[in-house]
Amino acid sequence: MQALMRHKLKLCNSTFNFFFKLSSTSSSSYFHSYSSPLNSSLPSSTSVSAHSSAINSFTTPWSTIQRRGNRVHASDIRVGNTIGKQGRIYEVLKVDHSHEGRGKATIKVELRDLIQGTKVSQRLGPDEDVEKAYLHEKSFMYMCTDQDGTVVLMDTDTFDQIEVSKDLFGKNGSYIRDEMKVKVQFYEDKPLSASVPKRVICTVKEVIAATPRNKKVILDNGPTIEVPPHIVAGDAILVNTEDDCYIERAKA
Repeated sequence: MQALMRHKLKLCNSTFNFFFKLSSTSSSSYFHSYSSPLNSSLPSSTSVSAHSSAINSFTTPWSTIQRRGNRVHASDIRVGNTIGKQGRIYEVLKVDHSHEGRGKATIKVELRDLIQGTKVSQRLGPDEDVEKAYLHEKSFMYMCTDQDGTVVLMDTDTFDQIEVSKDLFGKNGSYIRDEMKVKVQFYEDKPLSASVPKRVICTVKEVIAATPRNKKVILDNGPTIEVPPHIVAGDAILVNTEDDCYIERAKA
């Protein structure tokens, strides 16, 4: 009798396990295949990611990647951004948001053409689309300048050399020194601009005027700047290349 009861109990357990597995498989299949109307109205993870990228397009570093066609609203423009407009590439120098009375809000931006170096001012609507331009910046070591004004630079990692126009450095081309580390900004592999370090050591070549408060001197690389009265010809001084101003006497 006990043997018969154990056999029936075993048979019941087997039957229960069979139907349980069948039920689980069907339910899983049903829930995987079923798409709720509510779910279909929600953005997918890919859409959310793309939307998030569009929202944060001005908060990420612009020098990390290059691509075209990424458009943003003018209201998101910040100083230092690089934008494409009417086939030109500009650096944003100043942004001024204004709202006159009941009129529509406008944004006045001051831009610098990265190819020609000229400055322009434009008024944009807050919702006006502009193209965000990504620049890639790379460091090089200055090698020499040819007679035609071509600057030869070397990549210190690969030892590859490139040639760029001295005009890319603008007024700061006069500060270039042998083996100086400079930076070149590229857009779609094309060099757009170049820069020298912000602080450069120069030598006072000649004193051309003096007052009790300062002196006007000519540097060995050409610029004329004002220095304190104690600076004399032959002194090495530290100069701010952004505004051509004296910083201090160079330390020996």
